[in-house]
Amino acid sequence: MSRDQVKDIDVLVLGGAGVDTIVHVPGLPLPYADSYMIDPGIRTRAGQTGDFVALGLSALGLRTHHLDMLGADPEGDLVRALHRDRGIPLTEVPQPAGTKRAVNLVGPDGRRLSLYDATRAHPDDRLPEPTVRALAEASRHVHVSITQPCAHALPVVREAGATISTDLHNWDGENPYQAEFAHAADLVFLSTTALTDTPERTMRAIAERGRAELVVATAGAEGAYLLADDELTHIPTVTPREPVIDSNGAGDAFAAAFLLGWLSGKSPQQCARYGAVAGAHACTVPSTETDAIARDELLVQIAELEAAAAGVTRWAGSGPSLVCPPGTATPRWTRRT
Repeated sequence: MSRDQVKDIDVLVLGGAGVDTIVHVPGLPLPYADSYMIDPGIRTRAGQTGDFVALGLSALGLRTHHLDMLGADPEGDLVRALHRDRGIPLTEVPQPAGTKRAVNLVGPDGRRLSLYDATRAHPDDRLPEPTVRALAEASRHVHVSITQPCAHALPVVREAGATISTDLHNWDGENPYQAEFAHAADLVFLSTTALTDTPERTMRAIAERGRAELVVATAGAEGAYLLADDELTHIPTVTPREPVIDSNGAGDAFAAAFLLGWLSGKSPQQCARYGAVAGAHACTVPSTETDAIARDELLVQIAELEAAAAGVTRWAGSGPSLVCPPGTATPRWTRRT
């Protein structure tokens, strides 16, 4: 089924709805002490990976729908309110164990350590097949979180004919649980943080063993790596317009903006630059808040980057030329041949 066929939903997000309690700590790892005074305080807010991807997609103008399991509890109410306030359609499946929740310890440098409540899930958790099928058939694309109910939904999504993306997060490159998602997706995101092998070898293994057309590995301050058409490209970071506060949600923002480019028919390199701009913006948003870059702002920044790159390229003479690597306004000197 063509992803260009008229559909009611641009992107269906499966899973990843939940609540985080944000605790700012003086450093990570946190030295043992009997107690700490936390400033600027401790805050609980809705927003885990699926929520942030849905929020990012919606802010970028894509028709977004979110499907996940929620409990009849205060955490579930926070998730419902987030979607209602942002105008994002949410289909919820009752979760007797309660809504997913985590505690995020955030250091002064913006790094975080997430502690997930394992009691908020059950091995028999499932997303109803008829619901998954109906929503997937109405969608151009499905982004699948790596939660256990979503693993069981993968075959149904594939049968519905939708293209699939997934984010493996801090996969080590070996755990078979994440590998199932990696090999089922057309577009795979992952972090380089926990890889036991090089990003390139891991990315090529995903492409060879699965069906992925594109594999993207984000590497924090080092940028990202894109595998497309058997060619590995380094995507530099983009300097944020505001001070960097923390990295919470940067990967989700990257994925959302990349999907905007992909669904708009942009080249893989252009999609990655979309992601780099959105990821940089996310690093300027406090982890206690939920915000995403708007489509107009994203396109303005992309146009400025492209204009800067084109401008310095036009100045090049027969000697050394000043060029801007894709995705960055920081020029470097190179000799033309």
